[in-house]
Amino acid sequence: MSIKPDDLGSASSRSAGAGALPPYESDLEIARSVTPEPVLALAGQRLGLEPDVLVPYGHHKAKIEFEQLPEPVRAARGRLVLVTAVSPTPAGEGKTTTSIGLADGLNRLGLRATACLREPSLGPCFGMKGGAAGGGRAQVIPMEDINLHFNGDFHAITTAHNLLAALLDNHLHWSNELGVDARRVSWRRVIDLNDRALRDIVTGLGGPAHGVPRETGFDITAASEIMAILCLADGIEDLEKRLGDIVVARRRDFKTVTARDLGADGALAALLKDALKPNLVQTLEHNPVFMHGGPFANIAHGCNSVAATRTALELTDIVVTEAGFGADLGAEKFIDIKCRSAGLFPDAVVLVCTVRALKYQGGKAKAQLAEPDVEALRAGAVNLERHLENLARFGLSPIVAINRFPGDSDAEIATLIELAGEFGAVAVVADHWRQGGDGAVALAQAVADGLADGAPQAKFLYPDEMPLVDKIRSVACGIYGAADIALLPQAARQLREFEELGFGHLPVCIAKTQYSFSDDAARLGAPKGHILPVAEARLAAGAGFVVILCGSIMTMPGLPRHPAALDIGLDDQGRVEGLS
Repeated sequence: MSIKPDDLGSASSRSAGAGALPPYESDLEIARSVTPEPVLALAGQRLGLEPDVLVPYGHHKAKIEFEQLPEPVRAARGRLVLVTAVSPTPAGEGKTTTSIGLADGLNRLGLRATACLREPSLGPCFGMKGGAAGGGRAQVIPMEDINLHFNGDFHAITTAHNLLAALLDNHLHWSNELGVDARRVSWRRVIDLNDRALRDIVTGLGGPAHGVPRETGFDITAASEIMAILCLADGIEDLEKRLGDIVVARRRDFKTVTARDLGADGALAALLKDALKPNLVQTLEHNPVFMHGGPFANIAHGCNSVAATRTALELTDIVVTEAGFGADLGAEKFIDIKCRSAGLFPDAVVLVCTVRALKYQGGKAKAQLAEPDVEALRAGAVNLERHLENLARFGLSPIVAINRFPGDSDAEIATLIELAGEFGAVAVVADHWRQGGDGAVALAQAVADGLADGAPQAKFLYPDEMPLVDKIRSVACGIYGAADIALLPQAARQLREFEELGFGHLPVCIAKTQYSFSDDAARLGAPKGHILPVAEARLAAGAGFVVILCGSIMTMPGLPRHPAALDIGLDDQGRVEGLS
């Protein structure tokens, strides 16, 4: 994202006091203009943590030994604020940026608040985004570290996943004592890059010395079941149990083969013991951020880790967390999967919306979004209305956060506030991208006022005992506005088998395009009456859900015509450039 100097307002840092920072041309330059607080000092001053519960990764990053927190601390319970959004568009909605700005704004009100975010994946960083640590004056630092290798969690997950694949192939090569049917191996490999050439491959070619030939493929690491397990595990014992429960294949008698059957669960847990610890970093305003885990919401469950969320709730009064993509994907999965599993529920919800997004939903071309157009905004507001209606199904009344962009006209902003009111919601304008926490104070105050009204009653979309097909139909019809679902024969057979194996009680994790309520990315606004095609079902027994692949969704993305990687490099001082 290119930022014009005159688009940036002032921002203050907790250590430097009030005062404007000089203008910069990019998010990376803004991030470099702020010197991070030493992480041990940050943890002590802002979270009350002693150094012995932190594992520093250099001076400005650390992991927290969350299971070693003192008992009085572990008994504390903060309030949980979920940040979600309208349907994403190519123009960008700024959900992560809003989460960071809101946390900074709450701290400016004198409230002890933290943000709980997901780690960026190298796939989107080198693909379309170029970076995912916020933007403008609402960022998490150190930005380059976070966007590239960070503290190694993605690498640990990738290695653990591929170790299990290697152990399975080794078992087939040497003895196959478990009677694994090589035609019914469901465990694929992963890599944290967008590489369409790896979607479908054949392994074991070259003769007996190279293993048993079979068809398989790669998914992106963010879609790995081990990523989901890491993010849903409630401690090291739960992590190892979930890893052992992973179903990797079927025997010739159709019985399941698990990672525990292969004897792999111990080695996997050993690889992931450090990755399970939440990461501590900070905002530009030196407020603590727990950044941990990174599942995508269009092909996975899209939430940061339970370990990070619980740790933040134990250490601060208000925790701001995000759920990926629009509320139809991220928020639904946050509630029906993460909250159901962890016994959590949001105390308040913020629905991020932009003038540009609604104009795009109303038929305005991306190249024309800077032009004022109240009528396009009104036409696209059905998307906002649908998301508000969907969140009400969970008993939630969101605050609409209008993430202001420099080109938004006063008439458009006034119209959006009016429309939100007609839909029964309060809308608050936030300008954190230009002003940091100062620009989010009004939003923070609205959230704080909402928290004072009391916590909503936990409400899920469907009960555990509902059949898997009906759970899919509940989401498709109740959230996506579909008239029904269309099960391909393969998906119908898989769902029957999963129920026969005793997994019918699990929630469903629907993988579909993030750009539309339907399976067609081109159907904007709030389509109704469509049929949701269900192509395939994958059992994630360790994570505790069933993945439902709809339409043409793929679990290994491809690179665009001009990948962001082509703009990333080192300057003459050896510093990273091109991240944005």
